[in-house]
Amino acid sequence: MSIPLSFNQEFLCMFDQGDEEGPFGPRYNIVGGWRLYGKIDTDALQEALDDVVVRHEGLRTSIVRSPDGQRQDIRPPGPVSLEIRELPLPDADGRDRRAEELIIEVEGGLYGVTQLPLLRAVLGRFDEQDAVLVLTAHHTAADEISMQLIMRDLAARYALRSGRPAPALPEPAQFQEFAVWERERFAPDTPAAVKARAYWREKLAGGQITGIPTDHPKSAGLPKTTAVHRFLIDAELTTATLELARSTRSTAFMVLLSAYQLLLRERTGVSDVTVPTMVSGRGPARFQDTVGAFFNFVPLRTGIADCATFREVIERTRATCFKAYANELPFGQMVAEAPEVAASFAADDLGVFAFQVFQFAAAQREPAGNLEYSEIRSRVLSQPVSTDIPDGAMIQLAVDPTTGEMAGYLGYNTNIYRDETMRRLAEDFRDQLREAVGAPDAPLRSAGPRAA
Repeated sequence: MSIPLSFNQEFLCMFDQGDEEGPFGPRYNIVGGWRLYGKIDTDALQEALDDVVVRHEGLRTSIVRSPDGQRQDIRPPGPVSLEIRELPLPDADGRDRRAEELIIEVEGGLYGVTQLPLLRAVLGRFDEQDAVLVLTAHHTAADEISMQLIMRDLAARYALRSGRPAPALPEPAQFQEFAVWERERFAPDTPAAVKARAYWREKLAGGQITGIPTDHPKSAGLPKTTAVHRFLIDAELTTATLELARSTRSTAFMVLLSAYQLLLRERTGVSDVTVPTMVSGRGPARFQDTVGAFFNFVPLRTGIADCATFREVIERTRATCFKAYANELPFGQMVAEAPEVAASFAADDLGVFAFQVFQFAAAQREPAGNLEYSEIRSRVLSQPVSTDIPDGAMIQLAVDPTTGEMAGYLGYNTNIYRDETMRRLAEDFRDQLREAVGAPDAPLRSAGPRAA
């Protein structure tokens, strides 16, 4: 039986540059880090990693792209690469930074889609009782939620492999089942798909994703990596942002997106703003324990020309988001209804910036047999080489309840943007947010470049 691609996998094929570049290249990965406390049985860890690959077909699936057609090709299980590094560091205060440095080192590595399974692990040991585990999965096989599922399942399997009790894991549906369900759910004649296509056809008509002018034209053919600039938004401004979200019956994402839209208006002079974001796209409950690349690219279009205050921008943005969420549709089908929306991807002098916001639960240690583990969430170090963004840039903001701060991530293609440009963009966003949240009912400035 030929297993179809999911719509997200088809979306990635739009940027296919072979197995050496782009979304099927060796840098298009997703990475997570966890601190481990307790003496680690490395044999049990290896067996548990292999168990996870047996459990989740997506981690051993090749995406076949050929003139004869595209399909998923599920392969037999194989051993996961587990690299062990000794990191003797007696200074406990320096271990958090060294753990983050190890994650950065792993993120800068090369792990292609031809190297199955699509899961790898690096264990850095500070001493017998303290270590950091870094997991890498190719982004065609996993998303943010999948990384949490992989670690949950790894912890349970490690406990069993080391001879200790563990909670029973739910039987997961496989990603190939999701791809088939999705084809049925968004078939051309289903009422929900007909309604959603009509909505997006009207919503996106005459618009396009708002790109940010590049420092270098794409046609210059400069060497490309993806670098990351990280920044912090202080606890006071984070608290004020969350309070404004509550008072306007909005989410933190809606308030932050509203501020970003004002920044785009100042930088581009465009008041009919379209910002792409990523949504989960996991579908019904039976796929909540499935490892796979479920994310969907959603262009949020909001006209803010007649908004007098920041509060009005939030109200307009809130309406945009709710209508978009109520009309779920794969991005490829949106483009089929309004092809011009994707024009910025092809523009020589524009980059597309995706915008995302996360809110982490309070960090706590979870059991894994004789071990405890906790996720490494707040990261502050910038890096010249990271996991790939196929085209343009991505802004991610994450609220950390432990510190009360917001961690900012700005990943960008170095062939089209300079580091100083991205640093200034992050500073301008922070200034815009502070100004808007501090006076949500004050008259908005007219569109135009922000003063240097």
